[in-house]
Amino acid sequence: MKVGKVWLVGAGPGDAGLFTLKGLEVLKNAEVVVYDSLVGQGVLTKIPDTARLIYVGKRADKHTMPQEKINEILLAEAEKGCRVVRLKGGDPFLFGRGGEELELLAEHGIPYEVVPGVTSPLAVPAYNGIPVTHRDFCSSLHIITGHRRAGQKYDIDFEALVRTRGTLVFLMGVAALPDICQGLLDGGMDPKMPAAVLQKGTTAGQKRIVSDVEHLSGEVKRQGVETPAIIVVGKVCALADTFAWYEKLPLEGWKVLVTRPKKRSSRTAELLREKGAEVLELPSIKTVPLEDQSRLFEAFDRMDSYQWAVFTSPTGVEIFFEEMKKQKKDIRSLWGVKIAAIGQGTKNALESKGILVDLVPEIYDGDSLAAALGQSLQGGEHILIPRASKGNENLVRILEEHGAAVDDIPTYETVYEYSPLIDLKKELESGGIDCAVFTSASTVRGFVESIKGAECSGLTAACIGKQTKAAADSFGMETYVSEKATIDDLIALVEKIKAQKERE
Repeated sequence: MKVGKVWLVGAGPGDAGLFTLKGLEVLKNAEVVVYDSLVGQGVLTKIPDTARLIYVGKRADKHTMPQEKINEILLAEAEKGCRVVRLKGGDPFLFGRGGEELELLAEHGIPYEVVPGVTSPLAVPAYNGIPVTHRDFCSSLHIITGHRRAGQKYDIDFEALVRTRGTLVFLMGVAALPDICQGLLDGGMDPKMPAAVLQKGTTAGQKRIVSDVEHLSGEVKRQGVETPAIIVVGKVCALADTFAWYEKLPLEGWKVLVTRPKKRSSRTAELLREKGAEVLELPSIKTVPLEDQSRLFEAFDRMDSYQWAVFTSPTGVEIFFEEMKKQKKDIRSLWGVKIAAIGQGTKNALESKGILVDLVPEIYDGDSLAAALGQSLQGGEHILIPRASKGNENLVRILEEHGAAVDDIPTYETVYEYSPLIDLKKELESGGIDCAVFTSASTVRGFVESIKGAECSGLTAACIGKQTKAAADSFGMETYVSEKATIDDLIALVEKIKAQKERE
């Protein structure tokens, strides 16, 4: 009988960029993922589509499932022979009850591993310009749970904490902030000791309130704060404004939705994160190769009859060469055939296969590609276009008007998809998305399909190309279009939109 294994994986404080490489590798191979509400959305989107999902809740006092039941689930799934990932916010062993979850596994001889996570007591202050240790101010760090059972007093020796003269970080204690501050004052802390409450650190909802122990509760009441948040007490809090860096990034405070297919979204997300955005990668479409590629196989057998091969997407390039390989053919089959690409991304995909491109239009869309190629035709040319089953109809029409014979061969289809892990409709209704990035008309339509019943009019949409913009316009979105149809220009557009909105 096959015995499974459990990995306790720390998901970090929220920013997907802080999820560890080992955590990501383990997650990619998971067959079952047991997760809770403290895991950041960016990390949730890394869960493979093939994994079976088990949600166990857990936020403050609102537990969807008792801890004992969670322990039993881990045991039961491992006994079925599954690779189980227990995905936990922060670090599994820092107030994460990871030790409790291992007890039952150890008792039954189930193999397990622990993958530590970047923890909020270190990461959140760092994102707010607060070094938790600094030799000019303190030489120790103390992490305390601020959570307590209803109706009970704190079992904390506040006097001992004050005597350490170190930095104090309280987790899960914002609801009892007045009691914590009063406990520290009663324990002998200087009322003017710098202190801070840090809200939703490492995410677009990050907010910092800095005061002193005597006045922090009042400031939080005046300014308002949302959970999750942590409390930091110590002289190092006075450095926040001096060392602040996150809010200086151009897209700080913005949550950007990326709708590109999963295989194509990584660079877009990476560039947005570099600019400070919290990125939610939720592909609204995916591409699926057609099962019947007989027409393409026939084209391979008569490649010497074509004067041009036209590629309209990186996906089309990948499938073309994958199918060519299956037919025991290689790039020598393209000898004498000129190559046209719709844009830079498709050109890059072709060059990665060792193919130099003869023609790329100045504007990266189907109409411009047809116009540019049409100008170079003499009439009577035979042109191959391997592409999506639903492509730009104008491309074939314009080429035929120039006297070309066109083989428009579908090699893949685009289908809509949505994430069962993220309630995108709720995100929109709550104003949680500052900008959505669309790279094709199909990503727009897929997005709208995934939020059936939700209102998307007024949603800020950064679009590549006029056709993408037209699709977003048709649904009432507030649309902007990049100067060129490149990812770099699209990122620059998002920066421009944010700067414009901040001026308004």
